[in-house]
Amino acid sequence: MGKIIAIVNQKGGVGKTTTSINLAASLGVLNKKVLLVDLDPQGNATTGVGVDKGDIASSIYEVLVMKSTIDESIIKTKSKNLSLLPAYLNLAGAEMELIELERKFKSIDKPFNRVLRLKEELDKIKNNYEYIIIDCPPSLGILTTNALAAADSVLIPVQCEYFALEGIMQLINTIMLAQKKVNPNLDIEGVLLTMLTANTNLGLEVIESIKSFFKERVYNTIIPRLIRLAEAPSHGKPILEYEPRSKGTLAYLNLAKEVIERNGTKEESIG
Repeated sequence: MGKIIAIVNQKGGVGKTTTSINLAASLGVLNKKVLLVDLDPQGNATTGVGVDKGDIASSIYEVLVMKSTIDESIIKTKSKNLSLLPAYLNLAGAEMELIELERKFKSIDKPFNRVLRLKEELDKIKNNYEYIIIDCPPSLGILTTNALAAADSVLIPVQCEYFALEGIMQLINTIMLAQKKVNPNLDIEGVLLTMLTANTNLGLEVIESIKSFFKERVYNTIIPRLIRLAEAPSHGKPILEYEPRSKGTLAYLNLAKEVIERNGTKEESIG
């Protein structure tokens, strides 16, 4: 049964989509069958794995509002063992549509919960994958709530900068609320330090403060701030395909190995 990991942080620019793309691709290279779910209306994870939005017949939006099935909407990417449930701009209208659907179902006395739509759909296909990675939007609205309801755990990317912990308490409160209301088994998968500028005292101070707050939940792997890592998605490639010998490639492969190890299975050799 697939482990569902939501990659969440309501702050933009912390490396959330970069992590979603590259962790998913790295798990695939380590012989794990992976589904990447793009839950951000900007659709950057979709284009970041080389899928042209013009070629998408059905997306996560159609699945959530019951206009299409999840099986019809998943597409294979060019990356090893990696499939995608894509997104594009129409996903921004999902909240209003879900409220309307809930109202319709209520009027005919049928159960419908707009917060559980993603969970209902992923439950149908989770046995087909070892890992399902959800790239959440940079907000704590209905889409992120759906991700928290569907996920087994959350991975929190935190940028190595002065205000790193700002907003984290709000995110922790949201996770605790999701545990209480919709998903009692939701866990924190881990905290990932991103965008570290080498040899800065500030970066080292942030690392210490994050580690003292989250303790053993913090991954040993730290993602460096690299131009190549920022460039790769615009070329429609994960970093391990765009620049195989990059420090970013090594970092995300190491992160994937840590994720596999924490979940109690050994990674297989690359081949």
